[in-house]
Amino acid sequence: MKKNKLQTLLEILLVSIRLGVTSFGGPIAHLGYFHEEYVRRRKWMDEKSYVDLVALCQFLPGPASSQVGIGIGVMRGGVMGGIVAFLGFTMPSVIALILFALAVNEFDLGDSGWIKGLKIVAVAVVAHAILGMAQKLTPDIQRKSIALFAVVATLLWQTAFTQVGVILLSAFVGFLIFKQNKTEDASISKFPISRGFATICLALFFGLLIILPILREVTSLSWIAMFDSFYRSGSLVFGGGHVVLPLLEQEFVPAGWLTEETFLAGYGAAQAVPGPLFTFAAYIGAVISGWQGGLIATIAIFLPAFLLILGTLPFWDVLRRNPKINGALMGVNAAVVGILISAFYHPIWTSSIMKPVDFAFAAILFSMLSFWKLPPWVVVITGAVGGMLLSMI
Repeated sequence: MKKNKLQTLLEILLVSIRLGVTSFGGPIAHLGYFHEEYVRRRKWMDEKSYVDLVALCQFLPGPASSQVGIGIGVMRGGVMGGIVAFLGFTMPSVIALILFALAVNEFDLGDSGWIKGLKIVAVAVVAHAILGMAQKLTPDIQRKSIALFAVVATLLWQTAFTQVGVILLSAFVGFLIFKQNKTEDASISKFPISRGFATICLALFFGLLIILPILREVTSLSWIAMFDSFYRSGSLVFGGGHVVLPLLEQEFVPAGWLTEETFLAGYGAAQAVPGPLFTFAAYIGAVISGWQGGLIATIAIFLPAFLLILGTLPFWDVLRRNPKINGALMGVNAAVVGILISAFYHPIWTSSIMKPVDFAFAAILFSMLSFWKLPPWVVVITGAVGGMLLSMI
């Protein structure tokens, strides 16, 4: 029996590693890769179970594609299966970004032309993400208005607390406006986790959210402060990896942990690696405190996703059929679009587009991504090379 369990875990690890080194294109593309590999090719789960799992992960804060991967691992090999699936999918990009961060620190690359190019790549990538998300998440005047409120509030009061307040208020407004929306799906899914274990995970999730800021104040240890910032960012992000950008920027740049230029250079580099965009945290951690900081940052930012997926799997059927919960989520998703637009202006646009030639280059990169449908790694390489050429002009 143990041998079969080990074989299963090894199989999960090998498959997830292969996905971790080949899954370019962001969370939506990752879900496509997962469907092809886990549902169509290996038949580890049926279409209905996969759709249910994706719906749950879209509902939760955190990196949706990573949570889907964890959930598939759990359904295939229990909690250890989820851990193994997470490691395989996440570690390739974590290692790559930690090495990039060490190179930035060692060789003082902050003023390099190709770093400037990566910052312009960030402009194109986030603009592309905003358009795609706005079409899906703000289709009516009510949600467009919520998004506009989020833009104005987060631009005028640029703090992490503002973003949390905007998300909570938008959830309440969505609850009031959309609470009569009916869900058509009445099917029931089965997940291999007990409600008792799930409750412990949820209690740990909320407990850490409360305890870590207290420990931060009491101890004044830098690694606890860093763990708290990454954990809170991972806990409050609705809408995927791009939305973690403003939260991380507010946590680390004003406090002087790293410069805005170094921050945006890493964000551009994160587009070049496969796997979840949340691994950008590994870059920040490594810039601040070497490879150890990169590992601490990775654990801290993904831990909320882990606790939430394990804590909600058994309760998902009740939640997803509740129209009031769905209404609150619709309000939150609209606010996410506004928060992303705010981040697009500052810090991304204000620190990257300085001259007409910068805007022209950003337009080319955006077209490569949006109209010509080129892979993100091609856009990143073009950005780095173009940045070097622009620096010579």
